[in-house]
Amino acid sequence: MDDFTLISIALLGTVAGSCIAQLPGLHVYNVAGGVLVASINTSLHGMPLAMLWIGLLVGWVISNTIPSIFLYAPDDANAFTVLPATRLLLRGQGFEAALLVGGGSLGALICLAVLAPALSDLLRPLHQIIQPHYGWMLAAIVAFLLLSEWPRNDDRSTAPHSRLLGAWGYLGAGLATFTLSGLLGFVLSYSSPIAVSAAYQNLLPAFVGLFAVPSLIQVVLYGVQPPRQNQTAFHPSARSLLQGTLSGLAGGAFAAFLPVISGGIGAMLSGAATAQRDDRLFLISQGASKVTYYAGSLLLLFVPGLGLVRGGMAWMLSSVYMPDGYHTYWLAIAAMAFGGVLAFGLLILFARIASALSERVPVRIIALCSLGVAASITLGFTGLAGLAVMAVATSVGLIPILIGGRRMNCLGILLVPMTLNLLGYGPSIASWMGLIGSLR
Repeated sequence: MDDFTLISIALLGTVAGSCIAQLPGLHVYNVAGGVLVASINTSLHGMPLAMLWIGLLVGWVISNTIPSIFLYAPDDANAFTVLPATRLLLRGQGFEAALLVGGGSLGALICLAVLAPALSDLLRPLHQIIQPHYGWMLAAIVAFLLLSEWPRNDDRSTAPHSRLLGAWGYLGAGLATFTLSGLLGFVLSYSSPIAVSAAYQNLLPAFVGLFAVPSLIQVVLYGVQPPRQNQTAFHPSARSLLQGTLSGLAGGAFAAFLPVISGGIGAMLSGAATAQRDDRLFLISQGASKVTYYAGSLLLLFVPGLGLVRGGMAWMLSSVYMPDGYHTYWLAIAAMAFGGVLAFGLLILFARIASALSERVPVRIIALCSLGVAASITLGFTGLAGLAVMAVATSVGLIPILIGGRRMNCLGILLVPMTLNLLGYGPSIASWMGLIGSLR
């Protein structure tokens, strides 16, 4: 196919990805896995398939902020944005919150395009230096995630023991969330109840249960109807856009380069390093971080001389096609850049629609419908076993909402098994848990 046709395929994928992003609980990796299975006996393979997936990814990652803001239904990449975005939503500024995240995402794609000529020479030696140290680096990140959890309690209480118990109740909830989600990750990694035919969707029910369903349940039980949304106010300063984009770009690049680390964790690390406190600046950096993580991890596969496999999309693509040469690399860059502009325009459209719906439809009705969509997606992809996993994950995901702790602790489902596997302890622990046979 000629370059124009390939770019057109990517743009069609962008439109599809932007629409898919409006369905709570449906991840782009799940859709890509279904496309991969369906394409086995068709002519959709090689570079056309890669361009379609680039479009799907860019469209989804820029537009999936809509459910997390207007439906309170985040995924792992948006879990950090919920509280600041919700504060703006309840002040009638949900449209602005969506565009702040989208602006950071578009800024990060522009930065990736600008940095593209230097990526090969920069990343190849860097990869050789840090590859032997992945295990302890992940362990250090896990330690920071847990140690940076700040105790919160009722300052009105005068009894020391009450204040101490309140503080440790919050911290304990965070530790419990991380531990239980980590145990669930071990089960799904070594002895998953999901059918082999749906193995490529193994984590779908867990992520839906950990992130999307608890927020929707919270809205059904306690949801407050947001006020009329202002659809015109979007005036961030150039300095805020630049600062937030660069901060998120650094965190997202770190997450894309290291295995398992998500864009949300990368943004947390960059936010801590730059001492971000402003909500709008935070949302810009979150948008930049998640798009750098998702798009950047796929782009690493295209970098000439590197071919690094990071992220679910790159893993699936590398199983059927390995990009090679600068021509395909620049096509991927062009597809991401053009797709980013198109996806940002679609984000504005979807944000206006969501703003109008939030004014006319009771928020609890929207949440109930979204719960039905999330459960239907899980059932359709993974069957009854997937619904059971979703229910277990939901009980863990409710802990931060009902008791305390950061929702980012739910990422123990990835961090715990992968860190221990890289350190060489994973199989032994799985054997001790009875998930695999004895390792004698």
